[in-house]
Amino acid sequence: MTVPNERAPMSVAGDTADRQHGGHFVAPELSTPTHGLHDHDLHDHDHSRHLASARRSALVVALVLNVGFFGLEIAGGVLLHSLALLADGVHMLSDVVALTIALGAASLASRPATGRHTFGLGRAEVLAALGNAAILLAATGWIGFVGAQRLIADSSTTAVDGGGVAIVAAIGLIINVASAIVLARSARGNLNMRGAYVHMATDALGSGAALVAGIGIVVWSAQWLDPIASIGVGAVTLVAGWRVLRDATHVLLDAAPQHLDTETVNAAILNIAQVTAVHHVHIWTIASDQSALSAHVVLAEELSLHDAQFVGAEIKAQLAHQFDITHTTLELECHDCGILSSADHPHDQIVQDHAAHLVLPSMENQ
Repeated sequence: MTVPNERAPMSVAGDTADRQHGGHFVAPELSTPTHGLHDHDLHDHDHSRHLASARRSALVVALVLNVGFFGLEIAGGVLLHSLALLADGVHMLSDVVALTIALGAASLASRPATGRHTFGLGRAEVLAALGNAAILLAATGWIGFVGAQRLIADSSTTAVDGGGVAIVAAIGLIINVASAIVLARSARGNLNMRGAYVHMATDALGSGAALVAGIGIVVWSAQWLDPIASIGVGAVTLVAGWRVLRDATHVLLDAAPQHLDTETVNAAILNIAQVTAVHHVHIWTIASDQSALSAHVVLAEELSLHDAQFVGAEIKAQLAHQFDITHTTLELECHDCGILSSADHPHDQIVQDHAAHLVLPSMENQ
């Protein structure tokens, strides 16, 4: 949107639902400005690379441990007639597949952005989390079905070697707990690692349940404990898988990160000196641990291009420091562009008014 002798803004943010005062966030008259610029240097990038490397190493350790134990558990389940061990073995197979997917996704996510994939391949980890959730839910369905069948039938017709089950389950418990601990250290804020961690945690629960069932069979000859343990583990796995599926879908739908409140973010921008309003704000997740924002920011009039650029830099630094939003695109305006109301497309109107806009170099914050 331009007027004679004035230049158009350098970028266009998307259209979000407008709030307050005709769709704009207006700064209160008395606001406490935030002064000073915060350096966002290479230390953050080095930390990100180190964290990515640590995540891949954790996945490799967990994968090696699980591949080594998978065959033992399946063989034990068949030879000892234990549904709990077989159920946990199938779950462990899903773990091996899930860890392989997670490791591949983590490797893809570490690749730099290209002309084709301008945001990089960080979403590969979200897709991996989605796939892992689907595997968890499928494994849970199988466990529940077979467990229910054995409960309906006479459990005593299939004798389970409780002692053998307890030994194999104890070994599995140690391996799964160790894998879960390794992954837990890198799982925070990353859906891919969280999906892998959930696999290990629920598998540890499965091994624990199989261990209890084995001891119960030895002590009380309670053959019914075996299918009950498998169904119980399936129920817990169902809940965990659903949560990962929900969160991965949330990211793929470009919803605002759950830990961020849009109103609070807007208030932080408005608290910067020389900012009078902010609108067309978008907050989304590029990868499961990288948030992004784009917005139109209205600055005080009579502000030079040089000063406006410094205000933009301060906004980006504040967003990175306070909310860990490290990818920010700002369109700076000397007064708001105005939005015409429309019943069908309230955000798609182009307003031909006399708004003067600043022409700025790229305000992209990678």
